[in-house]
Formats: sequence, structure tokens, C-alpha cells
Amino acid sequence: MLSESSAEAVLQRRPFGSWLLGPADQSPRLLRLRVQALLTFFSIGTNLIGALVVFVLAVFVLPGPAGNQDLDLARSIAIPAYVVFALVVGSWWSTRLGLRVTRWVLEDRPATTREQIATLQLPLRLTMIEVFLWLLATVIFSLLTLFLQPESVLRVLVTTFDGGIVTCAASYLLSEFALRPIAARALADEAPPRRLLAAGLKARTIFFWAVGSGVPVAGLMLTAVLALIDGDVTATRLSVIILALGTVVLVCGWLLTALSARSVVAPVRSVRNALTLIGRGDLDVRIPVFDGTELGSLQAGFNRMAAGLRERERLRDLFGRYVGPSVVREALSSDTLGGEERFVAVLFVDLTGSTELAATRPPAEVVQLLNRFFAVVVDEVDEHGGFVNKFAGDAVLAVFGAPTELADPAGSALQAGRALAVRLRDELPEATAGIGVTAGIVVAGTVGDVRRYEYTVIGDPVNEAARLTELAKSVPGRLVASMAAVAEASAAEADQWRAGEEVTVRGRTRPTRLATPR
Repeated sequence: MLSESSAEAVLQRRPFGSWLLGPADQSPRLLRLRVQALLTFFSIGTNLIGALVVFVLAVFVLPGPAGNQDLDLARSIAIPAYVVFALVVGSWWSTRLGLRVTRWVLEDRPATTREQIATLQLPLRLTMIEVFLWLLATVIFSLLTLFLQPESVLRVLVTTFDGGIVTCAASYLLSEFALRPIAARALADEAPPRRLLAAGLKARTIFFWAVGSGVPVAGLMLTAVLALIDGDVTATRLSVIILALGTVVLVCGWLLTALSARSVVAPVRSVRNALTLIGRGDLDVRIPVFDGTELGSLQAGFNRMAAGLRERERLRDLFGRYVGPSVVREALSSDTLGGEERFVAVLFVDLTGSTELAATRPPAEVVQLLNRFFAVVVDEVDEHGGFVNKFAGDAVLAVFGAPTELADPAGSALQAGRALAVRLRDELPEATAGIGVTAGIVVAGTVGDVRRYEYTVIGDPVNEAARLTELAKSVPGRLVASMAAVAEASAAEADQWRAGEEVTVRGRTRPTRLATPR
């Protein structure tokens, strides 16, 4: 398995499967020059090698009568002349076709549907030019041999035809490789059109097996027939023929199989590398779609999946900002209404004189003040492991111990209350706020309707904290807690508080003993 850094480096340096094809963001002009250079090099190289192999097989290896003087002279003139002619005509024809089909790249604009299909069919159209030139060579040299040495015409015909098929198949795969960056721009991260998937990966695999193995083996079998017809072939001569042709068959079969396998592996490897990054949490991944078969649909499908994951993570983050990450986890693990009894500590904070602020200051200034106030409250609540349950106008309800359990919910809430009182005094001097803290048993869970949920806590401690906040607005320090919360806190935190008087707050029948910081 690739490491995350290795997978990211491969996707950045070789987005199309090879450094020869350049980066994904190269300029249109550089891209066109690079692709044209690769197409020309591959076309000339494969056809020269193919022509050389065909010449050696037809003249020196395959069984048949020795050449006469007229035939040797004709070959020495016709073969070089035709090779030069085919290379010049093929290069001119291919370049002209390529420029016409990929004009949209130089114009730096998206391809139309018609241009998209023409671009993805370009490797096949370029290969058909070479097929035409090889068929023309087969006809010319077969006719030349027929006039000068008729008994050798079958040998020349078969050798030239078989060599042309194998050479054109290799040239097609190399052309498809060179055109990957342009195909990626044509597809623009979308799946290939359905009409291009008609042949499909299965048909391509069978075809290249036939060309890489079937055609050379058929040529080998035909050579055996020629050896039987020619009764003068010695055992040594036959062994040399079989070894030479066997080598050609192995090399051609390996070459086409390797090129075909690379054309399949490259898009799969790009998806694998991107999946490695996805698995490690890097969702900002996109791979170029450069294959015209089902593998291109696989690449496009991965990009859609990654986009969906990014959108899902964005919504999850946005949801968490509204209700809190812990509630998001609770909602994802359970989608039922109801709750459970939990021991929690409740912290309630309420701004003093917010009605007067709204009446005397511009709305934008009031909102700015509230945001500064809420930022301090959320910061301290998060710092001490609490959960901001809701914003109620200019008030905040925070819970410690639900939905995430805490070892010391009362101590965490009391500590948060003391830190919050200091920060609000120092950072928000233009406004004051009352802070109330208590603890007790509540019902914590999801309430509402199946169409709209809300996670909340319900119980007497919530009401008590709100009433303590009203008392806190009129005492020094603006912070009041219940001794019930202090009694449940750790000894270190309880030592920071001192007991006060008993009061019966509004809405409750039992008295509450107050506590204030020392």
C-alpha cells in the first residue's frame, strides 16, 4: 500500500499515469506541443521497427526461393522509397487531423459534445491512417513480387499484412496513451459518452489478445505450411525459422499485452491512489478522467463519490456548528425520539440590559456585541468539556455531562463559570452578564417530531440555573451557584466556593442554598 504522501505525490506528478504526459494544469499550447511530439515519436518509431522486422522476416527468415537480381534491385529502391513516403504522408495526414480535432484545446475552451466524441475517437482515426498505409504497402510489394518472383508472393503478402496489423495495434495503444491529457480535458471529469462504451473493455481485451497472440501464431502456422510446400528446407533451416518466428511472436505478444495492461492499470491506479487519500481523511481529491471505456466511468464515479463525501462532511460540519459535534454523533447513532435520566451540571448565562442595548444602539452593533459575548461563552464551555445546548436571544444554556459523559460534570461547570466571569469582565466591559450554575438529575435526549429534532435537557436544574442567573445580576462577581452543585464537585473545586444564604427562587417550592466564589 502506498503511504498518504506517496499517493499524493503520484497524483500530483503523474496525474495521467506517466511523467511524460506532464501535469494536469499545463498550458494549452504546451499540452498540444507535448502530445504532438509524443504522437510523432511513437508513430515513426513503431512503424520503422515494424517495417524492419517485416523486411528481415520476408527476406532472410521465411522459407522460399532465393531472391533474383531484379527483385533485389527493386527491393533496394522500393522499400526505402515507400518507407520515406509513408512516414512523410502519415505524419502530415495525422498532424492535420489532430490539429483539426483538438482545435478547441488551443482555443482554451470546453469541448462540445461533438468535439468530445471526436477527441476520444482520435486514436482510432490516427491508427486507421497507418492501417491504410500498411495495406497499400501490402498491395504494392505483393504486386512487385508477383511480377518478379511469383512463387514468393504469398510469403511477402502474409508477412507484410501480419506485421502491419501488429504494428498498428501497438501504435493505437501508444496514441491513446499520448492523448490522455487531451482526453481528460474533453471529458472534464464526466463519464465517457455511452456510444464510446459500445465496444467496452471486454471487446478491447479480446481484440488485443487476438492481435498480440492470434495473428503471430497464425503467421507461425502459415510458415510451417510454406516449409511443407518447399521441400528443400533443411532441419537446420527449419530450426532457425522456428526460433526466429517464436522470438517475434513472444516479443509482439508481450509488447501488446504490456501496453494493453498499462492502459487498463493506469486509470485503476489513479483511483487506488485517490482512495488512499480518501481513507486518510483528505476529501479534497479529484482525478482526471482520461479513459474512454468503463474505466473512465469508474474514474468519473470516484470523483462523484469524493464530491458527495465533501458535501456530506460540509453538512456535518455545518450541522455541528448549530448543535455541537457531540449532538451530531448522538444523532448519527440514534434517530429515535426520547431521552434518558442523567446527572448533569447546568450553566446559564444571560446578558444584563439587552433590551436597553437594542433600543439605544444600531442593530449591527448589537449583533457584533452578541457575537463577541457568545464567542467567549462557547470558548470556555468547550474548554471545560461542556455542550452549548442553545442560544436564547441574549442568553446561553450550557450542559456538562450530556450527551458526552464527564468524570466531574459539576466541577467542570463551576470551573467554567469562574473562568467565564473573569473573561466577560475583562473582555466585555461595556456589558454585564449574570451566570448561574447548578446540578441535578435531568432527562437528556431528542425531542420534537420525526420531521424536526432537537437535542435538549429537561428538568428542575435547568429552571433553577435560569433563576440563579437572575440573582447573579445583582451580586458582586455576577456569578452564583447552588451548594448542591458544589457538593457534587471535586474537593479541589469545592474549596473555591463558600456557602451563602438560602433563598426560594421563583417557580420552585424548595429553598436553594447559594454559593459564591471565594
